[in-house]
Amino acid sequence: MATVSLKQQLEAFENGNIIDTEGRVNECYNFYDWFCNCSSLERKANRLMASVNRWVKFRNTDTSKVYVFFKNNCPGRGPLYDDFRICDLETGDVIWTVIPKCGHSGKAEVWGRQNDFKGAIAVADNLSGIYKMNF
Repeated sequence: MATVSLKQQLEAFENGNIIDTEGRVNECYNFYDWFCNCSSLERKANRLMASVNRWVKFRNTDTSKVYVFFKNNCPGRGPLYDDFRICDLETGDVIWTVIPKCGHSGKAEVWGRQNDFKGAIAVADNLSGIYKMNF
């Protein structure tokens, strides 16, 4: 279970650090799972954290009540792709899975609790397209 909030994670990011869900700076850069080279994690984490910062503004998220972690996915077919998952700090439940570019579809996708993750809630060419949608 996470011990730090997304607010703390974003504050650390503003100071040049990526902290995990326990508040540590380490070589995993807040990735829960990955299939890419470890040398790629820092670059990927910086890009994802910038997307997280934009996402919480788009969704008007109370960052003191959630946390984020990253995942690098290996689809059966298609390229590796990254996502970030916004989770409830109290329960640990995933609220949103945000995929900037899916290895299956090549599109940005948002999956979420509002439809029990039974399919993408929003799909667009990129995250900028997602931010233009209401859902």
